[in-house]
Amino acid sequence: MDALDWNLIRSFVAVGETGSLSAAARALGSSQPTLGRHIDELERALGQTLFVRGRRGYELTEQGAALLERGQAAVEAFSAVARAAAGQEGRVAGTVRIAASEVVSAFVIPQIMARLAVEEPGIEVEIVASDRVENLLRRDADIAVRMVRPAQQELVARKIADIPMRLCAAKSYLDRRGRPETIGELLAHDLVGFDRNDLILRGFAEAGMPVARNAFRFRTDNQIVYWNAVRAGNGVGFSMAPLIARTPDLETLLPRFAPPDLPMWLALHRDVRSSARIRRVADFLGAELARFAAGSDAP
Repeated sequence: MDALDWNLIRSFVAVGETGSLSAAARALGSSQPTLGRHIDELERALGQTLFVRGRRGYELTEQGAALLERGQAAVEAFSAVARAAAGQEGRVAGTVRIAASEVVSAFVIPQIMARLAVEEPGIEVEIVASDRVENLLRRDADIAVRMVRPAQQELVARKIADIPMRLCAAKSYLDRRGRPETIGELLAHDLVGFDRNDLILRGFAEAGMPVARNAFRFRTDNQIVYWNAVRAGNGVGFSMAPLIARTPDLETLLPRFAPPDLPMWLALHRDVRSSARIRRVADFLGAELARFAAGSDAP
């Protein structure tokens, strides 16, 4: 017990909070088999069953629930030490972990990081492609790019820009089906929408055009699949205007019919603001994302 591996506690807390190995693996940047082994090893070391395994995931037992609170406190304490150490670093080198949405992670940040590598070859970058709010308090990420303002008081957030959203479709699709010039004509087209997420449905309803889920011929909640579905010619969808503008096979439609702009925020923990490498990446990333939002970044 005195030599209990810290990774076992960290894995236990992640599984306890998320309720599944897959979600915990995504949060920690690990793998499901590794986390499964950690949970089994911790249960053997403690001589207790911490989870009930079932089709619905990992459910805490009474013993597991009692241990979770203490484990969370231990993770918070360890993270505070890590943040303080990171904040005292003076060299512009080392690893910086960035959390951002799937689309921003896949289609925006890689080009920005390629430019950063030219100026700062000593910095290594890790990208967490996730749409959930990463927990900066626990150093799941050093920097987060979010489309909502982070609420935690311990975080420092600055607004990068308001990104315009537009309707778009593949030119191949429009050449085949025609280009809608009115909302009425739009609703007669194939639409690409979300599956369980009702954001687009609510957007249509707020614009006075309620539509049902089956109005979307192609449905997915995965942002990358959604983007590729529009590009492949499955129908009309929404995306960020600067991303559409630098995609030659797409065309913007009905610019007067557009959802509200998408706010973009950059956040980091107060304790790491003095870290030279994290501050450097945050400043560079913020400036480049502002250029992207303005449509002036180089493809």
